[in-house]
Amino acid sequence: MSEIIPGDTTWILICTAMVMLMTPGLALFYGGMVRKKNIISMLSLCFVTMAIISVQWVLIGYTLAFGTDMGGFIGGMDYLLFKGVGQEANPGFAGNIPHIVFSIFQMMFAVITTAIIASAFAERVKFTSWILFVVLWSTIVYAPVAHWVWGGGFIGEMGALDFAGGTVVHISSGFSALAIALVIGKRKGYGVYSINPHDLPMTAIGTALLWFGWFGFNAGSALAANGLAANAFLVTNTAAATSALTWMMLGWYLDGKPSLLGMLSGAVAGLVVITPAAGYVDVLSAIIMGFAVGIVCYFAVLLRTRAQIDESLDAFAIHGVGGALGALLTGVFASTAVNAGIAGGMLSGNLGQLITQFFSVVAVIAYSFIVTLVMVKVIDVLFGLKVSEQEEYLGLDISQHKEIAYT
Repeated sequence: MSEIIPGDTTWILICTAMVMLMTPGLALFYGGMVRKKNIISMLSLCFVTMAIISVQWVLIGYTLAFGTDMGGFIGGMDYLLFKGVGQEANPGFAGNIPHIVFSIFQMMFAVITTAIIASAFAERVKFTSWILFVVLWSTIVYAPVAHWVWGGGFIGEMGALDFAGGTVVHISSGFSALAIALVIGKRKGYGVYSINPHDLPMTAIGTALLWFGWFGFNAGSALAANGLAANAFLVTNTAAATSALTWMMLGWYLDGKPSLLGMLSGAVAGLVVITPAAGYVDVLSAIIMGFAVGIVCYFAVLLRTRAQIDESLDAFAIHGVGGALGALLTGVFASTAVNAGIAGGMLSGNLGQLITQFFSVVAVIAYSFIVTLVMVKVIDVLFGLKVSEQEEYLGLDISQHKEIAYT
């Protein structure tokens, strides 16, 4: 039995709380970008997700993700109803911290990943349909993908690198959001008149909370209070800052003014791109990755807008595209000098790592997109996804919750 190290345990408990804070941060980030008649709705989508996943994870989600491997696709029923998840160490995943600490750390990843998808439902979804979607998606999409990469499944076994969730979190949620947007259609008046954010200061506060929580997200994924965690902390901050500056300067050059929303979007894109690489790359690589994602995601947002796809909080353009780019660049910049437990990336002479990263990206995109597309079509047929035009006009705060944010 491995020895539990109190310092590591303390660090991961702190990181767990930091990752938990990301979901309220996301609620404010999204909430500021919708119209004021829908802010209660957006906050409700994120908070109910936290509540649902917290229960779903201990009942069945954790065992599907981290139970004994079943054919490389899904975990077994070892931890059904959280049986066997106790205070002892679990050498299979985190030998120096209690098993229960590892499991709740991973729970918060499941929460924030599912909440990201609320972007695609903004201002037009039935609250009841969202609840059903959360239960199904977290069980059918998130848990298998987490198992593939981190729980002993086929992606991890083929050697793909994903330190903190580029594929598991960002690609799965981003491309699921795209599938939903294609099924659910546009908001009334989208593309006809301007639908502007109602409270950018709220979005800025949400970004600050996300940035703060992301240190727990990435540095905590070292699963120990050590130098690797410190490296992940540093490159996370560096990539976010670089991408924020890149997006701001690019928008300034093309539009004539520096945009606060652009800066905030760039920061999130930088946090996304470094997530799979945080434990494998150095700070100079983080600058290059932050610069690249600032440009790529800027134009991904423009292309999404020109294609008239109403996924206007940009889970797809930032999380999906940024996550895919990050996973691929991990295969380029991964260094044994940062993490001696890997073979290195393309720049270290290991082209095979980039090829492996490519196949992992394609697998997660295909599964997440196709399964989500089918899932939301079924929910739409059986229960309906969108509210009526009258309810959408009144706003979801009134029509779904009978509450008003501002009086």
